[in-house]
Amino acid sequence: MKTVFERLLAGIQALLPQHFLSRIVYAVMRCETKWVKNTLIYLISKVAGINADEALSPDPADYASFNAWFTRALKPGVRTFDQEKDAFISPCDGRISETGSLDKNQILQAKGRTYTLQSLLANDPVCDELLDGYFSTIYLSPRDYHRIHMPITGKLARMIHVPGRLFSVAPYTARQVPNLFARNERVISVFNTGSGPLVMVLVGAMLVSSTETVWAGEVTPNKNKKVSVKDYTGQDITLSKGDEMGRFNMGSTVILLMPSRTLEGKSELTAGTAVTVGQRLATLFPR
Repeated sequence: MKTVFERLLAGIQALLPQHFLSRIVYAVMRCETKWVKNTLIYLISKVAGINADEALSPDPADYASFNAWFTRALKPGVRTFDQEKDAFISPCDGRISETGSLDKNQILQAKGRTYTLQSLLANDPVCDELLDGYFSTIYLSPRDYHRIHMPITGKLARMIHVPGRLFSVAPYTARQVPNLFARNERVISVFNTGSGPLVMVLVGAMLVSSTETVWAGEVTPNKNKKVSVKDYTGQDITLSKGDEMGRFNMGSTVILLMPSRTLEGKSELTAGTAVTVGQRLATLFPR
């Protein structure tokens, strides 16, 4: 019965005008009319269970719009960042959808479903370096802190924007929609690190009104329907472990990828495990 209901919900999503609905949310989330903004902050925070006490400022009056509140900074000290040299840390708050090793070029989406590196990364050349490598997929719900941080230090090589659908990335959708993360709109960042290439994929989703990076600003929404690649090798954009690299304006999913034999994931971190930004996900092997 549960599976039938999940399939029904996923099927309804396929029929919805996903981008149109997301454009409406984009406008509403940025409304600066005080009573609208304050009402949204109160209602959505209550429904989602957002812990306002963690915010740098818990006062809605200090935020120009709901989106400013949603992407709020945290008070110093409410998250602990593992600073050990061998620590590969979580880039965000959320829950692990799946994690482990790739089977050659196959990434586990959910039990019984896989998709390919090439489809996720739009056939970027880095795919050849990631075969049999490490991956971790982390789902951010509306209650989570929505800034994304670096799991290790890296220098930006390129950013790829891939247009696509905007299915929800909630766990039930991942179980029902084939190739979900490779079908949705996404922003792919490739970094060079001391342990090989690090790929961070910020996956768009239903009602995610935009995705940003600290070097390019707002990347989506974007009316360009073609895959775009921007080369940053000529610029020295180096981000240290723990630095902010981007943010979601509403919840979504981050996918991390590293080559094989570069790190070992923590065995206790399995599908459904809650993680917080800065927490160790894996241990880097010495180089």
